[in-house]
Amino acid sequence: MSGARPQPWGDAKPQDLSFIKELPRLRVEYAKGDRLAFLGHLEVLETINRCIRRAQLPFSIGNGFARRMRIQFSQALPVGASSVCEYFDLRLSEEVPVDEVLVSLRAATPLALAPSRATYVDGRAPALESWLTRSCWKVLVLDCAVGASELSGRIGAVRDAGVMEYLRGDKKKSIDVSGALVSWECADVEDGVALALDTRSSNAGALRPQLLIDHALAGAAGEARGYDCLKVCRTSQAHEDANSGLLVNPL
Repeated sequence: MSGARPQPWGDAKPQDLSFIKELPRLRVEYAKGDRLAFLGHLEVLETINRCIRRAQLPFSIGNGFARRMRIQFSQALPVGASSVCEYFDLRLSEEVPVDEVLVSLRAATPLALAPSRATYVDGRAPALESWLTRSCWKVLVLDCAVGASELSGRIGAVRDAGVMEYLRGDKKKSIDVSGALVSWECADVEDGVALALDTRSSNAGALRPQLLIDHALAGAAGEARGYDCLKVCRTSQAHEDANSGLLVNPL
């Protein structure tokens, strides 16, 4: 395989989106390891772009001035979080066997961002970022100021309160926790409290685990934060069907 190959649409116009949607659309699942937890989303995107080029996949290039690779990513992870289930959709100029793609990508990608699975999906499917609306998380709250039972009650109080306001930089933001937090479980462990969270994203935003825990533990340790540090990992992503409520896996 070679890198960027001549595009198959010849003299097709840039606005001919129906033709672009016929290009093979490869969906790849990859991890973001613990040691890369504080690597920002843009840095992850740039790294994966370089890895695809090193793997010499026949990726398709956009018709715009910048001539960018046709690639879409799932919703950005919060900085400080790892994951076992991130995704990207890559448009190829020709179909390549999935096994061959995985071998090439794994050889070209750092272990902490290694792809685990891949498949071809419908070229007309919605964009990953908006389609994947459910996320499950594992969170370890190290040296938590309260036990699992109290933390669970505090999280429940935040959810029952409904809209939660917070600052992102200098801007005031808000999110309806009653809709964004589907379920939670807390358990005492040796070095703190372990949580399992199920969250729902929408056009109104996504609930970050750290934001939820910071609000839940507000005042639990006086002026202090209420814990030493958090370890956050996204463990699954899915699409929630608006009519049936059933979850659809991305692969």
